[in-house]
Amino acid sequence: MQTPFIGSEAVGAGRVRKHQLRSRFTAMFPDVYTDRQSDDITTFHRAQAAWLWSRRGGVVAGLTAAKLHGSKYIDDCLPIELAWSGRRPPPGIVTHKIQLATDDIVVRGGLPFTSADRTAFDIGRRGTLDEAIARLDALGNATGFTAESVLQLAGRHRGARGMRQLVAALDLYNPGAESPPETWMRLLLIRAGYPRPATQIPVLSLDGKRQYYLDMGWEKYKLAVEYDGDHHRTDPRQFAHDILRSEDLDELRWTRIRVVKRHNESDVLARVARAWVATGEPAPEPVAERAYRSRKVA
Repeated sequence: MQTPFIGSEAVGAGRVRKHQLRSRFTAMFPDVYTDRQSDDITTFHRAQAAWLWSRRGGVVAGLTAAKLHGSKYIDDCLPIELAWSGRRPPPGIVTHKIQLATDDIVVRGGLPFTSADRTAFDIGRRGTLDEAIARLDALGNATGFTAESVLQLAGRHRGARGMRQLVAALDLYNPGAESPPETWMRLLLIRAGYPRPATQIPVLSLDGKRQYYLDMGWEKYKLAVEYDGDHHRTDPRQFAHDILRSEDLDELRWTRIRVVKRHNESDVLARVARAWVATGEPAPEPVAERAYRSRKVA
């Protein structure tokens, strides 16, 4: 039995008896069942089940679609989001009454969900500005969508709720961020008045044997700012790699500001400021938030 499946369809086709639905299978949503163990149910399987609950009429959307596109740092426990205007959803499913064009939808593994551009258009208008930017960064890191293509799509939806935030978020979007803390650091630096840092800066060791990528920084000044997650401390292999990496970057005369979870904003900015002044550049002036709302919808 392919799972998940619609129980009434399986009974009608004679593939399973009605009493077996409860004895052999687990209900995921009303009339939708699976034979998988709970720890084997992925977001894709939950999305399949939600789509089957809609009688194959819905389209997976929002953060669920972003996760299916490969976005990281999206909680597996979040409700499945569907573009669907039908009946009231059960717990575990959230529906949105939105109109989708044919090119807003992709189908993979038999499951329809919103395209990367359409997904970006939807998630970029939700939550706070910083949440939207972090989600766009993650989606862009997975798919490589461009701000321009999303702005073109937005031009077909003038007047949609959250459009001003979407434009602001796309202006600050950078797919080089590989985690929400990296997005946070980049925004902190930009709002403090620093030139927008490049991300994932490639650096080759002096002997030409090792390639590294710096989270963000300014290659002109050989100044980088990097976020170290807990795995840099707890993973012995990562720790050993970091030692060699640090020696190589020191040999190349890169200055690095390393940031961890416990560092607060003022401490980070003070450390960056000292390194910045050492390059011979004047201290930057903080930039007003409204200065980033410069992009126009095509």
